[in-house]
Amino acid sequence: MTPVQKRGWLSLLLCIAVVVIDQLVKFEIKTNFALYESYRITDWFQLVFTENRGMAFGMQFVGTMFLAIFRIVAIAFFALVLVRLVRRKAPWGVVVCVAMVIAGAAGNIFDNFFYGLIFSESLPAAAPATLVPFGEGYGSFLTGRVVDMFYFPFFTWPDWVPLLGGDVFFGAIFNVADASISCGAVALALFYYQYLAETGVFRLRCHA
Repeated sequence: MTPVQKRGWLSLLLCIAVVVIDQLVKFEIKTNFALYESYRITDWFQLVFTENRGMAFGMQFVGTMFLAIFRIVAIAFFALVLVRLVRRKAPWGVVVCVAMVIAGAAGNIFDNFFYGLIFSESLPAAAPATLVPFGEGYGSFLTGRVVDMFYFPFFTWPDWVPLLGGDVFFGAIFNVADASISCGAVALALFYYQYLAETGVFRLRCHA
């Protein structure tokens, strides 16, 4: 197997693994928790079921359909970048990081595409959602809500801290896909910025 083929297969298998794990966790939460139900594992780690209509990490300032379209465009762009990296036999770490970004976006867009079609609606203090016949769910194509569940309330800022006093440090609720995107993007910025700047793989042009 050539170096290009090895990088290509690694990218594909990593994307599949992240999406499968992400969807398995979401399915378990969606079908076993009522909306906003929580389960305390430790003082600093809880499972809290929320549904995100907007951006990652619980932010909800854009519409679900708009975000789904944005994710499709982002996946297409990063897929093009990944193809360039694979063909250039880029460092393994760069390939892995870009594949993680793609996999995370794909995991969340699966929710946007299908959850509204295949699940009943999750409600607070109610029975967990169930699978329903295709097309009889709580929404339509591109309007499914992304399932979030991981909550790490590491500590609460003291009241005397300006602006942050009383707030929870890292109060975001997120999922496996969000973590994949964030870890991949942060690692690229920290460890591979120079390589990406020198090679220009993120520049849009007609040839790969």
